[in-house]
Amino acid sequence: MNRLFLIDNSGKKYFVKEPQSFLNHLVEYHSFNKNGDYSIHGENGFYFTVTKDLFKKVENFVINSKS
Repeated sequence: MNRLFLIDNSGKKYFVKEPQSFLNHLVEYHSFNKNGDYSIHGENGFYFTVTKDLFKKVENFVINSKS
């Protein structure tokens, strides 16, 4: 099973336990037209700037996990 890890704004590695829920949250609160809107997402003491690249990484992980 693949695991999704992201690097937060301070360079710390974060394991995303529920990638689909994480993506749903990004879509609802941190995106515009299915792209990251450069807002800050905080989770469990980790902070991420939701860039287009971060958004696509999570989205692609979720899509590829389903196939």
